[in-house]
Amino acid sequence: MSDNTIRKGPLARFRVLDLTRLRSGPTAARQLADWGADVIKIEPPEALGPSDGGGAARLGADFQNLHRNKRSLTLNLKEPEALEIFRKLADQADVIIENFRPDVKHRLGIDYETLSVSNPRLVYASVSGFGQDGPYARRPGYDQIVQGMGGLMAITGMPGQGPVRAGIAVADSASGLYCALGILMALLEREASGRGQWVQTSLLESMIGMLDFQAARWLVSHEIPEQAGNDHPTSIPTGVFPTADGHINIAGAGAQQMWQRLCKAMQAEHLLERPEYASGPLRSRNRVDLNRELSEITATRSTDEWIRLFEQASVACGPIYRMDQVFDDPQTQHLGIAVPLHHPDLGDIRVVGQPVRLSRTPDDIHSPTPARGAHTDDVLRELGYSEERIADFRARLVV
Repeated sequence: MSDNTIRKGPLARFRVLDLTRLRSGPTAARQLADWGADVIKIEPPEALGPSDGGGAARLGADFQNLHRNKRSLTLNLKEPEALEIFRKLADQADVIIENFRPDVKHRLGIDYETLSVSNPRLVYASVSGFGQDGPYARRPGYDQIVQGMGGLMAITGMPGQGPVRAGIAVADSASGLYCALGILMALLEREASGRGQWVQTSLLESMIGMLDFQAARWLVSHEIPEQAGNDHPTSIPTGVFPTADGHINIAGAGAQQMWQRLCKAMQAEHLLERPEYASGPLRSRNRVDLNRELSEITATRSTDEWIRLFEQASVACGPIYRMDQVFDDPQTQHLGIAVPLHHPDLGDIRVVGQPVRLSRTPDDIHSPTPARGAHTDDVLRELGYSEERIADFRARLVV
């Protein structure tokens, strides 16, 4: 039975060819796979050496989380016959996703302009470090480089600390999500026009897009945001405060009503009478003194005590978890975002589920990351190749 026959979800009618590696492109492909698309991950044959996720890395947590729900086909795209196989697949595909250096796809003859001649309905998505053209187009794109160039490292960390990277690959992940969004928009537009198109995004554009209000502060008001540490850049008090047994987050108290509720819950009404804290802008300007005074009070009770008091007073707050505590939290467990899978080598594992829900056509995370080339024979049979031809391809390292 073809894997395609068991797929369900809103994207089950689409076939996607995944030429990506590392994180940004695979993130985009994973989004489509989780919602039912038949995603075929294309990798070089094992005999040609390691690929993205070779050896032990393939069984690692990161690779397993990125590539679930996909099928794996090995193709040696340096061989003309393998390119012929790929072009046959491309003629039947709805979507191709790639994150090669911009020149590679043209050199192989698998660029959008070439493939769309025989498949004008093709949606072709490219993720790059800096764009498909321009002065930096040929530079290798890595998340940390782009966190620096995109402005994130200059606003992350404690004041005066120097540049600090975020704790996740935010540029990679954002570009994958933006890419998936662009693909879905192109597929929707195709329903009206009957034609596909070339979808492009880059780590640099995605990183700048994620800056959102911080970028707008410069573009609109010519303010240069600085490092604010755990404080909100403009809405104070919002930040991390010590407790008797750890720390707590308090947020949103830059707004006047929340500020009043916070002071009453802390039995610190005297702060409401202080002129230097009378308004949001004044509290932001005097944040050092205000945070010190609040910290002296929060340190007198445990985190759980403060959370109980603040929740009763409708003050936004929350604990600061380690990763194990994140998934032990009853709300996290209720949401079911840790999804169980059975892997033939790893046994029962869990992966990070989709953070969005559809009431009628939910996502379907049903299969673990496949072994390299696990579906090569199936895909070639679907294209009409005989067993003899497939064996010949394998013998000559075409697949």
